[in-house]
Amino acid sequence: MSKLDVVIRNGEVVTAAGTVGCADIGIAFGIIVQIGGALDGHREFDAAGKLVLPGGVDAHVHLSFPGKKNASPGWVDDFTSGSAAALAGGITTLGNMTFPVPGETPISALEREETIARRQTIADLFLHPVLDMVTPEVLDEIPGLLDAGCSSIKLFTTLPWFDSQVQSYIEAVRRAGENGLITLIHCEDYALIEEETSRLTAASKTSLRYYAESRPVISEVTATQRAVAFAEETGAPVYIVHLSAKGALEVCAEARSRNVPVYVETRPLYLHLTRERFQEEDGAKYVCQPPLREQKDIDALWSGIQQGVVHTVCTDHAPWSLAAKLDPAHTINNLRPGVANLQTMLPMLYSEGVRSGRITLSRFVEVTSTNVARLFGLYPRKGTIAVGSDADLVIFDPDLDIMVEGSMLKSNTDYSVYDGWRVTGWPVLTLRRGQVVFRDGEVIGRPGSGIIVPRGPTIPL
Repeated sequence: MSKLDVVIRNGEVVTAAGTVGCADIGIAFGIIVQIGGALDGHREFDAAGKLVLPGGVDAHVHLSFPGKKNASPGWVDDFTSGSAAALAGGITTLGNMTFPVPGETPISALEREETIARRQTIADLFLHPVLDMVTPEVLDEIPGLLDAGCSSIKLFTTLPWFDSQVQSYIEAVRRAGENGLITLIHCEDYALIEEETSRLTAASKTSLRYYAESRPVISEVTATQRAVAFAEETGAPVYIVHLSAKGALEVCAEARSRNVPVYVETRPLYLHLTRERFQEEDGAKYVCQPPLREQKDIDALWSGIQQGVVHTVCTDHAPWSLAAKLDPAHTINNLRPGVANLQTMLPMLYSEGVRSGRITLSRFVEVTSTNVARLFGLYPRKGTIAVGSDADLVIFDPDLDIMVEGSMLKSNTDYSVYDGWRVTGWPVLTLRRGQVVFRDGEVIGRPGSGIIVPRGPTIPL
């Protein structure tokens, strides 16, 4: 028997279908070629007492600054540092939001960002073109996106001109569905946010302590209802990004019960933190869109993951420095939304979810890898451990206990919103397409070694 490139021995292999048990995995030319049986490798890694997981697929990150060729002061990551954080956290494939600069169509925006990403990325990568103004030229490009290896578009209901262009946005969703694409939608209602923000401003309540009130749950519920209506009217799949509220989840669950193709993503912030954080002295560091909610919303989201109503957990990683987040000039009218959490997402979901008994290990893999790969046209190349799949593998120590500190992050951010949390369960080795890219606490992958992964049509769940 000829030697394989890499063999992983004695690990407990886990997929969305369940735990395979202890099995050796053989890798050649970046692909899984054998699971179990006699294996011999040039490099071998002993995973005894550890889990072997498919690499995480995070479909929602921001590693390029929205809408500008150059990042804003305080924006600290790019595709290299973001990749490093991802790989250290067990995530091997990233989906970046690609915002157009003025005059760009979706395909030209993709081409521009791919040129940058190919030089920088260590993790494998795919891109979501964001539709800003929906012109006839933009609509005409949607049918050609799949041929360009892209199977998604993204819309924001928070844009001031969304309502005036709503028929064009519906047409974009329709054309996407007709051509094998899925539409990501940020669901908060612009008019309701403006109404509440104006009321607070008139009352001189502009501090970020009032941030949650400025973007109320009803704005998210209303926009989610509209997104569901888009899917129901067009028959095209929609993907609700970073859903935060119980009421919005109930809208999606009801639609799913009627076979409307609606899929739900949540993010770690909404599983671990509540709106009381905004009352802290440094509460501005928690600002995100939508805001942190109540404990009842956290409970509903954990239940949704358990029941399969929440389909994915992704980070919405947005890397600001702490100084940028805590800028005293910021108000509910002027802020920097988002936090960095690529490195901590999988460990915290495992620690707070699997170890606590809230979710099963297979569900953990499903929402962080398999479902994402299916919805974004990457499966079975990504998102599972199977013969023929890319050897994106994570050796995960379920008993490794670490206190989160900003200084440990591979992202260029200088803090974590989870500073001081004790988390049990961390990656100790990450392989991307059979290459060791993270080991013993260090990222050893080379910038530019990641690839832009071509995608097929979305696969319904």
